[in-house]
Amino acid sequence: MKFSYYLLVLCLLGGVNSCSDLEEDPVGLLAPESFFRTPADVETATLGIYAWLASESVYGRKLTLSLQLRSDMCDIGDRNTPGRRQNVNDFEMGADNGMTSAFWPGLYRMIGSANAVIDGATQVEDSPAVQASVGEARFLRAYAYYHLVRLFGDIPYIDFFITDPVAIGSIEKTPAAEVYANIIADLEAAKASLPDSQPGGIRTRPTRGTAAAYLASVHMTLGQWQAAYDEATFVIANRDAFGYRLMDDFADLFKARIADGLAEHIFAVDFLGNESGGGGQNVDWMGPVTGIRQVSTADAPNGGWSVSVPSMLVYTTWDDRDYRKEVSFIDSAVVDGVYSGFEKFAPNHGSPRPHMAKFFEFCGNNRGDCGFSDNNYVAMRYAEILLIAAEAGAEVGAPAGEVVGYINEVRERARFGSDFPADVEPSISGSELIDLIMEERRLELAFEFKRWYDIKRRNLGDEVFKGPSSLEPHPNFDSGRDYLMPIPQDELDRNANLAPQNPGY
Repeated sequence: MKFSYYLLVLCLLGGVNSCSDLEEDPVGLLAPESFFRTPADVETATLGIYAWLASESVYGRKLTLSLQLRSDMCDIGDRNTPGRRQNVNDFEMGADNGMTSAFWPGLYRMIGSANAVIDGATQVEDSPAVQASVGEARFLRAYAYYHLVRLFGDIPYIDFFITDPVAIGSIEKTPAAEVYANIIADLEAAKASLPDSQPGGIRTRPTRGTAAAYLASVHMTLGQWQAAYDEATFVIANRDAFGYRLMDDFADLFKARIADGLAEHIFAVDFLGNESGGGGQNVDWMGPVTGIRQVSTADAPNGGWSVSVPSMLVYTTWDDRDYRKEVSFIDSAVVDGVYSGFEKFAPNHGSPRPHMAKFFEFCGNNRGDCGFSDNNYVAMRYAEILLIAAEAGAEVGAPAGEVVGYINEVRERARFGSDFPADVEPSISGSELIDLIMEERRLELAFEFKRWYDIKRRNLGDEVFKGPSSLEPHPNFDSGRDYLMPIPQDELDRNANLAPQNPGY
């Protein structure tokens, strides 16, 4: 069941648009003591944080599209699209890029909202309900910082409610290692205070299992393999208590009309079809930007925009026997009233190739092109936890049968009644096993905003963008520059303490 976003409290929760905006425009700040009176107030304010997560600048387009284009799975289809998107894709970003200047403050709005909840909760008598709301706010703060630190490295770390907007304008960057330590502390606190399940089985609010899953992911990113393995196997061992399992049909994960409460979803971002709030809340454009120009589907009769399109080699190198390929792509559809192959797709926009289906084909209630969709964008699902357990297990020397068992659970679902992909044999080991797991992640989580982070944490950039098997060649990729994005120039202009700029920009 969907829950409504509490937009009425956003004047309180939007206390930090970015570090610097507050210096010039502190309008809208509201002292926590004037709002927080009861546990219900704390929960209401907590729910308000989601309005910034499910917004155009974060999960509705700017952040998610940037993550897609930065990977080796997606390319720009229509080259008439704004240059800020092409520059992200082509590793030609400048500090004035319009994508980063949108999702940087968007994520800090989430953080400011979470800080308001955590501070305001101290005004209310303590109770398990208040502790759970604070745990939820700490999870969401960690979630926002987890994106920021991976994308920008050293960043301002703010963990307090802002009472002096002028002072915040001079804050300095915090080393990435310290940011990660704070993320882990928030997730551990969330794990200790969140329930095993949310009312109605909602998967768009975190639980103890969600916090543990993200702890596994953070430790994996840091190469802390034993901790990653421990957290991932904790989730697996308690899957019944958390209600987690693989969906029988991979396709069901991407059908907006049945997306609520899916057992595989560990955390998802919920958009409400044809609804929006101020500041871009609930505005979702990922369906249109990945959809096909001049192609009609049942949910999107007006077609899409052909902006983020799979690289052709991603399609041609993916074995046709893998059911995930059928689900992940649209390679035939109705074009100008005639059922046609992908060679007829968007021919005037440089995109006559298969498009991704995951966010476009079954986007539910929307405005006709999948804009303002009803999608639930999964941020973490049980299949990923199985693959984290496999990767971390391989790194720490867990029993071979256990490690390949996690992979084979994922592969069994991918077969969908066929005999491909085959089970992995326990004899595989070492770098060959790690390479196989990374490839399994690439296919299982295709287009789901994960691949860039995998490339970065495994230092694969030169291989995947310059190597002989590159799916999307970018000879200008520079590992000394491109693993980080530039700090938005307008932030540096307002606050010189954020210098120096990231290397190469």
